[in-house]
Amino acid sequence: MMLPGPHNLITDVAGLSVGNAEDHRLKSGVTAIVCDPQATAAVQVLGGAPGTRETDLLEPHNTVQTVDAIILSGGSAFGLDAASGAQAALREMGRGFAVGPHRVPIVPSAILFDLINGGEKDWGRFPPYRDLGYEAVRKAGLGFSTGSAGAGTGALTATFKGGLGSASIVLPNGITVGALVAVNALGSATVGGTRHFWAAPFEKLEEFGGLGLPHPLPADASDIRTKLRPNLSAAANTTIAVIATDAVLTKAEAKRLAIAAHDGFSRALWPAHTPLDGDLVFALATGESGRTLQLEDFIDLGAAAAATMARAIARGVHDATPAENDPLPCWSSHR
Repeated sequence: MMLPGPHNLITDVAGLSVGNAEDHRLKSGVTAIVCDPQATAAVQVLGGAPGTRETDLLEPHNTVQTVDAIILSGGSAFGLDAASGAQAALREMGRGFAVGPHRVPIVPSAILFDLINGGEKDWGRFPPYRDLGYEAVRKAGLGFSTGSAGAGTGALTATFKGGLGSASIVLPNGITVGALVAVNALGSATVGGTRHFWAAPFEKLEEFGGLGLPHPLPADASDIRTKLRPNLSAAANTTIAVIATDAVLTKAEAKRLAIAAHDGFSRALWPAHTPLDGDLVFALATGESGRTLQLEDFIDLGAAAAATMARAIARGVHDATPAENDPLPCWSSHR
């Protein structure tokens, strides 16, 4: 049986570290995924309302092959400033794409909308995300908090508070796959009006409660539950994620891995990929295992990516903690 890596976090993929920075008064934050050394990267956007920076360079036909870091941020378009802070920290470390005597850190990023979540957003002339991005990179390590932390600090779903989730799996061939996700979906991660997660078939070691699927399925299981109701903002959405592996992949193969990981959204959220979500997956291949993959191995890698992403989504909701003025309850406090 495939089991999670030692930390059950994306940092089980060798070559990656993660740092969080948040402001709980703001109810928002930033998560940095730092690659050391640089990692091959790609992206796939399937939501209808994305907010991104430096994603065009990730297409397989474009020149830059590797990135220094990925930034996930709250703050809607204001959160795109977080990548500038991350660049500053990486430049201080001597990191970046070499251009003559200069180094330019390559930091693609994506944001979610958390402006209407009960936090104080009166930040003055400039938003705080550049400083949070800098702090997140400086704090990067193998261990990091999930739930109401980093980019998931103020996240919400249709039914419960969202959050930052992560998971990993080690395949029988020794390849590791890890996922990291900030869950702020228009839809729901749980089945109908229950506390059971849609991702239950993929759960490992009771990592998000061990409830399994409800049996029998409730009559309202197929009801569409979204933020389209008076006490929530229908625009306050987007699930943004990173899928990573220590396999050696080309940019084109990394793109295919990002596509496969989106199946985890569909397994864990109902509905997903809506016109009001900016659903996006970055893919990272560190190559630290030294192993390239045959076609049949890549099929297994894609399936593992989807399952690991689904688990990470459920863990993000499961791990959220309550805060003042929350518009929705946490999964842990709802019985």
